[in-house]
Amino acid sequence: MNYYVIKNNQRINLLDIPTIEFESLKAQLAITNLRPIAFFGADWGQNIKLYTALADDERGEILLSSSLIDKSVKGYESITKDNSQYHMFEREFYEQFGIKPEGHPWLKPVRKNLDNYEFFEMEGEQTHQVAVGPIHAGVIEPGHFRFMCQGEKIYNLEIMLGYQHRGVEDLMVKNPSNQLAESICGDSVIAYNNAYSQTIEQLGETKISTKAKLIRAIALEMERIAIHIGDMGAILGDIAYLVGKEVYGVTRTLVINTMLEISGSRFGRGLVTVGGVNFDIDKKMSDKIISTLITVEKTVDKMTKAALKSSTVMSRLEKTGTVSTETAQELNLVGLIGRSCGLNIDSRFDFSDEIYSALKRRPFSATNDAYSRFLIRYKEIKESISFVKHFLTELEKHLDEPIYTEPKAFIPNSFTLSVVEGWRGEIVHIATTDESGKISRYKIKDPSFNNWYGLSMAVRNNGISDFPLCNKGFDLSYCGFDL
Repeated sequence: MNYYVIKNNQRINLLDIPTIEFESLKAQLAITNLRPIAFFGADWGQNIKLYTALADDERGEILLSSSLIDKSVKGYESITKDNSQYHMFEREFYEQFGIKPEGHPWLKPVRKNLDNYEFFEMEGEQTHQVAVGPIHAGVIEPGHFRFMCQGEKIYNLEIMLGYQHRGVEDLMVKNPSNQLAESICGDSVIAYNNAYSQTIEQLGETKISTKAKLIRAIALEMERIAIHIGDMGAILGDIAYLVGKEVYGVTRTLVINTMLEISGSRFGRGLVTVGGVNFDIDKKMSDKIISTLITVEKTVDKMTKAALKSSTVMSRLEKTGTVSTETAQELNLVGLIGRSCGLNIDSRFDFSDEIYSALKRRPFSATNDAYSRFLIRYKEIKESISFVKHFLTELEKHLDEPIYTEPKAFIPNSFTLSVVEGWRGEIVHIATTDESGKISRYKIKDPSFNNWYGLSMAVRNNGISDFPLCNKGFDLSYCGFDL
């Protein structure tokens, strides 16, 4: 196997990544049991350098390889035909570099919407289409949903995104900053800022204090708690269980208001910075966080138990929007959506650092449906609350440490990769530097990149009235996808 094996948040020399013949690389990727977390190109003069990164979740390792492809090459035999986990990666690579994966089963645009876009069509006397978006009734990001239905039953949902054209990866090369990182996906400020900061720190091999790492982890878990609570309320709102919607909404506010007291922002903007964090957590604040989370946990426990005793709630959640474990694996679904389908993946533990290595993941029995997506959020809220309490206790052992370390200059010809488990799932940031030490390529993968197609699978053979419930259960990001 022609791979360079690294750990998460490790800098290596860019030129140490094996460069092998493209046909050999394709053959390796087609048969491997390891799942891809990166498959992207970079301009390399007369060639395109294709980088691949595979996650060995059991060993906590990332396997890197690359290949040079002449720019005159117009196409190649698709990897997706043999390994469906590459279906989105190959589409993105084709869109960005024009090298066509011949035989790809669903070679549609990823972010470049065309006027002549060809939607999937069905024929039949009772067949009809329902089009929603890209402009929505609510104040949300743009996305188009095209339902093919027979009566009320959905036979196919095609999702078209890419309306924003923000050019985030290019901006990261030209002017990288924490402010840009935390603006990529506004409901994942901490997760994105952690991934960015760790990537940039490793380019210069800057070592930050354990205290700063603990504060980052506390903020990451509080972000997870807040969004999960809000999502549970949104799910119940879509099935008209309004008391649950309101109670969860109020409870979420307690968490984000605590973030406000820590950093001056309810979403944690400005907290994380390259080199550490900008705000400390003292004993008084620590006690306030614990007190708040005790109240939050009690409220969430009571509301969840009440909701799940309701036959109306259970009738809407159970067996709605099912995605089999096999399909989830074939589509490379990640994060809480993957776990709700029975996939045993979580970057916090699969690629753990010194902060998470002492913790243990609790087993979760997935039912692959809307109920599973609701219940896993509840279990992760309780788990994250216990993690925050643990981190705060550990923080007392590092009171004299600095919260900030001056970052070192970037090392030329470097490659760094950071995987962070945001509340949706794994966020991947990759950076390379050139011979002068400047960033030459910055690559980002949001969990929604993996999971949007899973939503299409979830709604098949469901009533169209179940789409809002499935959509809220997945709660995917338009902006995280539309880079």
